[in-house]
Amino acid sequence: MHSENHEIDDRLFRNAMGCFATGVTVITTKIEEDIFGMTANAFMSVSLNPKLVAISIGKNAKMHEHVKVSKQFAINILSTNQQNESKQFAGQLVAESNITFASFKNVPILEDTVAVVTCELHSEYIVGDHTIFIGKVTGVKMNQGEPLLFSQGKYRELKELERE
Repeated sequence: MHSENHEIDDRLFRNAMGCFATGVTVITTKIEEDIFGMTANAFMSVSLNPKLVAISIGKNAKMHEHVKVSKQFAINILSTNQQNESKQFAGQLVAESNITFASFKNVPILEDTVAVVTCELHSEYIVGDHTIFIGKVTGVKMNQGEPLLFSQGKYRELKELERE
């Protein structure tokens, strides 16, 4: 049986998915003393009771194995002044800047984010070429600032719409 999905061009699909504006996060974890980070916008809240969140990571990404091994991670929700952090952890900066990490709930986190959610690995589901990792929330930390947004291949900022 021929699936209709194969007829959809990869670029068209990516462009359409890019129309969905998202926040930008950096997923961080550590294995022994080594700290790892990866930019991701595939993040969502799943459940309030128990408090669960989901991240989706491609099977070929290094972070995929790091999360499986460490069994814990932090979701750092970036602020508008953290475009460089986003680019660095997406492997898009030629010269890496020196990033210092703080620690929260025994997980490395970025500073100056809008919010941080720390998790223990709750479960994982292999879906297509990605794994969806469900995290049981162990900590939440909020800071001042506006969230960094990403839509249609560009970084953006929130703007309140005028009420009629």
